[in-house]
Amino acid sequence: MNQDKLFVGTDVGASRTKVAVIDTARKLVGYAVRKSGTNFTATADACLKEALEMAGAGKERIAGAISTGYGRKNVSYAQQTRTEIGCHAKGCFLYFPMAITIIDIGGQDNKIIKLDENGQRTSFKMNRKCAAGTGAFLEEMSPRLDIPLEDMDGLARKSKDMVKLGSFCTVFSATEVLENIRNGKKVEDIVKGLFYSVIRRIIEMDSFTENVVMTGGVVEHNRYLVTMMEELIGRKILVPEHPQLTGAIGAALYALEADAVYRDA
Repeated sequence: MNQDKLFVGTDVGASRTKVAVIDTARKLVGYAVRKSGTNFTATADACLKEALEMAGAGKERIAGAISTGYGRKNVSYAQQTRTEIGCHAKGCFLYFPMAITIIDIGGQDNKIIKLDENGQRTSFKMNRKCAAGTGAFLEEMSPRLDIPLEDMDGLARKSKDMVKLGSFCTVFSATEVLENIRNGKKVEDIVKGLFYSVIRRIIEMDSFTENVVMTGGVVEHNRYLVTMMEELIGRKILVPEHPQLTGAIGAALYALEADAVYRDA
């Protein structure tokens, strides 16, 4: 059995907690995702256990652990914390080492991060003031349409006549959705309209560079958003293998780098 060191990154979001375990070669060997719930510490502990089981390893092999995200200070086993922006940037640059614009669609916020060809951040913007354009927006609309959240992506793909919603506001959009249902609009056309609202919100946040990467839990489970974005901006979009894990992977990379600095000191 390989007994190399392992490094753990934990991204505690308001909606989901993600743990990534990497080895010294920066390879992802274990991961876990769970609803954050009300006890961030317990959820992070459970995710670590699950991720280590996937890696076939015990805690004794952990050489470093760093946390990030909304609840980063609630991770009992983390030795340090890092910002979400830095971790998402580092996680994405691992997979796409070039100048990129990162669009991260999370449960409670959206981020647009721009990196140069060396992986250095040149700018970032974050939407925290309103749920519109985030995972929370889609979660709010799911019960109003009486459909499971996981069915939205498939329904949007079936749309033949998208319903365009005029409002960005979650409350006003809900009223529009109900009006469209009453007027006999098809559910799949309304769902595609909701997806379009998410994309429009992001496009209005900032401009994009040539290479665009999309990440986040919303992207993980709704890949049709990527297709729609590609159609709107007119070019191919890059998506990492595990778009929901980029923040956790970035935190794990920080842990690995900290270990290397310590050994070289």
